[in-house]
Amino acid sequence: MRHIVILAASAILFGPVLTAGAEEWELGEGNKAFQHLPQYQSYLKNYDDTQMTEYGGSVPHRKHDDFNPLPKGYKHAQPYLKNLWLGYPFSYEYDRARGHVYSIEDVTHIDRINRYSEQAGLPTTCWNCKTNTMPQLLEEHGDALWSMNFHDFRKMHDPARHSIGCTNCHDPANQMRLAITSVPLTEALERQGKDWRNASRDEMRSLVCAQCHVEYYFETADHGIAAKPHFPWDKGMNAEDIYRFKADGDPERDGFKGQFSDWVHAVSKTPMIKVQHPEYEMYHDSVHAQAGVSCADCHMPRVTEGAIRTSSHHWTSPLKSDQMIRNACMGCHADRSPADLRDRTVYNQERVWKQLNIAQEKSVRAHEAVRQAMEHGFADEEILNQAREMVRKGQWFWDYVSAENSAGAHNPVKALDTLASSQQYSDEAVQLAIRSTNYEIAESMDKPIKELVPPIREHSRKLQQSQEHLDSHVWLQYLPLLPEAELVWDGNERLR
Repeated sequence: MRHIVILAASAILFGPVLTAGAEEWELGEGNKAFQHLPQYQSYLKNYDDTQMTEYGGSVPHRKHDDFNPLPKGYKHAQPYLKNLWLGYPFSYEYDRARGHVYSIEDVTHIDRINRYSEQAGLPTTCWNCKTNTMPQLLEEHGDALWSMNFHDFRKMHDPARHSIGCTNCHDPANQMRLAITSVPLTEALERQGKDWRNASRDEMRSLVCAQCHVEYYFETADHGIAAKPHFPWDKGMNAEDIYRFKADGDPERDGFKGQFSDWVHAVSKTPMIKVQHPEYEMYHDSVHAQAGVSCADCHMPRVTEGAIRTSSHHWTSPLKSDQMIRNACMGCHADRSPADLRDRTVYNQERVWKQLNIAQEKSVRAHEAVRQAMEHGFADEEILNQAREMVRKGQWFWDYVSAENSAGAHNPVKALDTLASSQQYSDEAVQLAIRSTNYEIAESMDKPIKELVPPIREHSRKLQQSQEHLDSHVWLQYLPLLPEAELVWDGNERLR
């Protein structure tokens, strides 16, 4: 049995069995009563990282890798991810998430965080959705916490003792009451005139998920609280709404001024925005949401364990087995079989995935068109800047669906509509870039995408320390050579 602690306060969730300090209730072989509680037994199922659904699942493969089989790559991959995020840490590594219980282990190994330096390159904010220690840390450090060095909190978050746990969603003083600990969600709701404390239990069964399964950005030090996460919902939750929000920030309200960008793409020199994981935004106006179905109804359905009826704490896709489909879906869809319900979901995902990859390729073509126009030397800069705006917008709309982890299942209509917009913006970017050169690059752009720009199959911080690697792809040549360095951190173990 795995040996894990979920913080002393969370022990109250499971009743009077555990009331002592942390050293008395580590979840190992020593506490037999706790191990047999049905919520905890279902929670342990989250450690299974061996099962896939058709388009998702728990096996931690590389999401751009369509050339290796599982567990390294997968047939449903997006081969251009490293191209599209070039110059940003996401281009180093972007893997399938294994699930909540692996949050600490996975974040401390990911190449997006610089393990070759004393400075992580990403702030403490990145712990916000990986553990349930944030309330205590914020109480100790205040808002200065958000911009502190990620590395400074590695050792305290031993993955054998920490994870996403009970108190992320439950009030430790009233274990049956759902609660919000996320500062950015609380503040986003307040800007909408809402208080989660007044929400119904059904609303809370989705809002607790919206603490992390959302799009966000970091406020800037000049106009807000440095690296504090902020949910951009003030104009709405759809891709167009959030794009408009990020076009012109109000420093006093939004923590940034002017056009927001996460990085400048190395090849097209376009100010880009990285979408995070907007599952809640994708779900919020779906058919299921409008019918009053919460996130937990599908991902934490009611199950019977012996004589006890309770909510499953195995947070995963209901498509993994017929029984899970029965538990999650057939309370409403009793006239359908598990096979029918799975087939219908996969039918929608197939169509979304096809358009997702088309949108991805069009976005790559748009970056390449701007690159060629820049290299041309005599491009009309005003038209080229219009092209960059369309590059930025096309990739944002693609990433809104790409980063949302359901392959369209949460809202297939909105996913397809968003991808159609992405393709239109990217096509417009290409035409503008060509026109900026008086059509002189039109012929060189008229090639199949994989001939025009091959996918970048391998790229990492270590590889960027090699000039030979940078010379291996025309796009990689736009990156700076990193100084040679050895690992400082391997997970939470300091090597030097």
